[in-house]
Amino acid sequence: MKAILVDDEQLALDFLAYHLSKMPDVEIVGKYIDPLKAREGILASDADVVFLDIHLPELSGIELAEQLLEHRPGLNIVFVTAYDEYAIKAFELNALDYVMKPIGKDRLARTVERIRDRLGRPSAAVRPAPDELRPIRMTLFRKVRLEDETGELSPIRWRTNKAQELFLYLLQHREQLVCKSLLIDLLWPEYDPDKAYAQLYTTVYHVRKKLEPYSAYFKLTNAMDGYMLKIGHAEMDIELWEKFLNSGVPLNAETIREYERVEELYAGDYLEDYDYVWAEQERYRLSESWRKMALQMADWHQEHGDPDRAEALYAKICTLQPLTEEAHFALMKIYAARSNHPSVQRQYEKLKSLLMQELGIHPSPHVTEWYARWVKEHRE
Repeated sequence: MKAILVDDEQLALDFLAYHLSKMPDVEIVGKYIDPLKAREGILASDADVVFLDIHLPELSGIELAEQLLEHRPGLNIVFVTAYDEYAIKAFELNALDYVMKPIGKDRLARTVERIRDRLGRPSAAVRPAPDELRPIRMTLFRKVRLEDETGELSPIRWRTNKAQELFLYLLQHREQLVCKSLLIDLLWPEYDPDKAYAQLYTTVYHVRKKLEPYSAYFKLTNAMDGYMLKIGHAEMDIELWEKFLNSGVPLNAETIREYERVEELYAGDYLEDYDYVWAEQERYRLSESWRKMALQMADWHQEHGDPDRAEALYAKICTLQPLTEEAHFALMKIYAARSNHPSVQRQYEKLKSLLMQELGIHPSPHVTEWYARWVKEHRE
């Protein structure tokens, strides 16, 4: 095990080196007091593990770890800290380890064994070159799911809610630089700066670790004072759907099945299962685009003699966009044509109740007038 030690106190550095040198199969290949020189030396080395003091001048140990792991995600980081219980809660994680000052030999030995065990695990399979990659599928409508090794779409299991939100925010702003200060304000507005940045770097680390099996598809980079999530060879449902909408393909008998395949991608609103305020604008934009498309398709089916398909689409619109009066009205007319009187009445009452509860208004005059005529005709 090749180790590099970083601490701004020479005595602490020598003390740690002394204890590690007594352990079998541990080779110390570097010791640094200056964190900037440490970063350069570590990235140029083939070290397996870095023992890193949290309190460093110029560059905190947490920030240095975050920068190292961006370039070497498989590097093992062990924090050496005199922090209080807050720090222990922040850093006692499965993916990270820590030893407390003053360093105890038994605790250090357990840490070394833990790293040795990790180094003994089989390495990940070599990934194919980019031009050989099979695109990976990902859904963002309703639930976030990613294609696993079996080819099935499965939810991504995040260590923390903050890691999930950070990833999804960067995903929404993919290929764009997102400032660290913006992420701090978004995710940890109540923290003081030092603690907030510590949380950010730890959370970025978790995101990177989670993305390691998908490194050929997702790359989280640190650029200037922010982060950028780059994506390649990933087929996201929202991108496939919008690409089709923007293609200008006309709706006709030859293309209707293609329209239906694309429309099926819309399993629900964008990030529907996640209560993020920052996603609302994008959610509304995409839902409005889908509503217009679905209404166009349902109207086409109705006009071309396929009321069953039209009914299914109008019903889906009423479920996902319950205030869409046109869909309710269209269903009323379909039910009326089938002499399904109870369904006409139920649909009208449902529309009337929704509009009053949500908007405090009545159905449009043309709908109420149609319904009044229909009621009169069937009473007679």
